[in-house]
Amino acid sequence: MKIRCAHILVKSEQEARQIYEDLVDGVSFAKLAEVKSLCPSRKKGGDLGAFARGQMVKPFEKVAFALEKGQTSEPVKTEFGWHIIRRIE
Repeated sequence: MKIRCAHILVKSEQEARQIYEDLVDGVSFAKLAEVKSLCPSRKKGGDLGAFARGQMVKPFEKVAFALEKGQTSEPVKTEFGWHIIRRIE
């Protein structure tokens, strides 16, 4: 099974929490990804495309596969930094 997610990647938990609050307040996920994310996917609004289990680091994968379509995660820590993940489909 493959899922499709977008994410925003930042260095600090504090920055991730602020972005999460902005999302809760209705700021566009794609816009925040373009402006704030450290990942090259920012050019596509954070869209990572479709992926299967085993393609992402474990903490990211665990949260991504637990999300419902349209749901956004709280900040998740991995070896790359702090992610906010949104399941697209």
